[in-house]
Amino acid sequence: MYQAIVFFDLDGTLFDNQKELLPSSLSAIDELRETNILPVISTGRNIFEVQYVLNETGIDSIISANGSYVVYAGSKLFAEELSKTDLAEITDYANAQGDPVAYFNSHEFRLSQQTDVTKENYKLLRLNPIVDDDWYKTHEVNFLNIFNSNKEEQYNAHFKGKFSLVRNNPRCLDTMKYGVSKQTGIQQMIKYAGLEGIKTYAFGDQLNDLQMFDQVDVPIVMENGNPEAKKKAAYVTTSNENDGIANGLRHFGLIR
Repeated sequence: MYQAIVFFDLDGTLFDNQKELLPSSLSAIDELRETNILPVISTGRNIFEVQYVLNETGIDSIISANGSYVVYAGSKLFAEELSKTDLAEITDYANAQGDPVAYFNSHEFRLSQQTDVTKENYKLLRLNPIVDDDWYKTHEVNFLNIFNSNKEEQYNAHFKGKFSLVRNNPRCLDTMKYGVSKQTGIQQMIKYAGLEGIKTYAFGDQLNDLQMFDQVDVPIVMENGNPEAKKKAAYVTTSNENDGIANGLRHFGLIR
């Protein structure tokens, strides 16, 4: 039985601004394991994007794609596959809006069209997109990015009951099967891995972390976090550039 479970968002949280891990965070994760505390990644990213993080940290449990694909102790627990009918519908709608769509599964992704905004986004994420607007028709898709700056209410209203969309950065909307979130991913992991009754903590910084914060016992928000996220915080730690992970864990006595 674990003493506790700690869920870590990546961008703006476990990552510094260069998408790297601070030495203090790596040491803290090692110390968690020494005291039988389970570290889990909980991210909007897909597994192939962050495999290097799992390798570097030794973490083998992850809530990926905002709850759409969950792995525990190195084994897949479940995945939420989007239907071809719903994918075709949202693709047609996005095309009519002029909004690029990125289609993801745990191994790879494709992009419906390349624009200056998509180039900026994937440069920041260190990814090299391939444009193929028919790829989703023949491959499993768990998760989407819809590129626009201000249409979350419009899309959520139009696709209610089919998709949930949340803004994770100024350029695009994370898009999941309706009702799926980091919260549901955590619920699934706890249920199917038999982790009930263990105290839970979570570190995050953005709007796609809000439901995760509602799920865990102790939500911890980075100093650089969104003001709405900070409203949910049991504690606001220092920034992702200033040892925020180690300081937050230390504040709650989870590391020395």
